[in-house]
Amino acid sequence: MRALTSSEKRTVRYAVIGVSAYLVLFFGWSLSGSLQKRTAAYGQLVDKAKQLQAQLAPYADHRIADAKLMMEHYQLDPTKLKRATVVGEASKQIQQTAASSGIQVGPIRESPTKNAAREMATLQFEGSGPIPGILGLLKRLETLGYPLVVDSVQLTPDPMRPGQIKLIMTLVILDFDQWKMEGKPHA
Repeated sequence: MRALTSSEKRTVRYAVIGVSAYLVLFFGWSLSGSLQKRTAAYGQLVDKAKQLQAQLAPYADHRIADAKLMMEHYQLDPTKLKRATVVGEASKQIQQTAASSGIQVGPIRESPTKNAAREMATLQFEGSGPIPGILGLLKRLETLGYPLVVDSVQLTPDPMRPGQIKLIMTLVILDFDQWKMEGKPHA
């Protein structure tokens, strides 16, 4: 192979510089376009997240307001409830409310529930009394200040006393500690 002259060397240098500049510009342009697309997609994702956050913000405020309203309406203060005595206190309060409504209180059976069920205990209440007294008891259960859920109610005529109704009611006492933990965010 023969040696290149200085003008040929200069031409080869210019060609290498030109091809290199073309390749840098071509790949740089395509890389720049790819980065712009990714940046735009990321910006859209951030905007969508902000929109969803703005849509969910009122619900958090409503949830707090709803909880306060329920606590005031049902006279329920979870901070005053003691886990060790809540079942006994609720049973006592139910019996007192039933007696003040004119209902003769029968046996009350208490059974614990499984820990995973978010319930502390189940109470089966039996009593008999006049219809207005039973309806008054059912209405007043929500204002006792305990996390009670009426699971079932059975009303039958009392054969021993005419005009009286026999009430068999199953109540569930919720475990407030497990319900509180559910409300915490997982993020």
